[in-house]
Amino acid sequence: MQKLNFPEYHFRFKNSENKVSIFDRIRKKFIILTPEEWVRQHTLNYLIEEKKYPESLINVEKLIKLNDLNKRYDIIIFNPDGSIFLIVECKSVNIKITQEVFDQIARYNLALNAEYLMITNGLDHYYCQMNYAEKKYTFLKNLPNFKQQ
Repeated sequence: MQKLNFPEYHFRFKNSENKVSIFDRIRKKFIILTPEEWVRQHTLNYLIEEKKYPESLINVEKLIKLNDLNKRYDIIIFNPDGSIFLIVECKSVNIKITQEVFDQIARYNLALNAEYLMITNGLDHYYCQMNYAEKKYTFLKNLPNFKQQ
């Protein structure tokens, strides 16, 4: 797999029926290794190891309902009070981060109301802070570290 724009992390892999799987520390199981999963696993490690978000507040690949459609988000980090702190949309490295990708995470956020958004393809990372009062978002250089509340 391609080297990504994240620190080096150590992963557990297994081979089964000519398919490589990677261990997901949040879902506690091996997941088939796709280019998008490679980005998702690096992002999870970045959020846990560098930003210090507790694993207990992280959810990976769950269904949400948007206008009677079932959609699946990549990563959500909750605040300790149960509100949503961050939504992360992961794309494989060959997917360019376009307005369409921003529109996708914005649609998810209509239902979820996160404080922050992150979009990454493993090479380029974008971070936004939501301002619901003014109905806009601000791009950030980085995400805040986890703060005990």
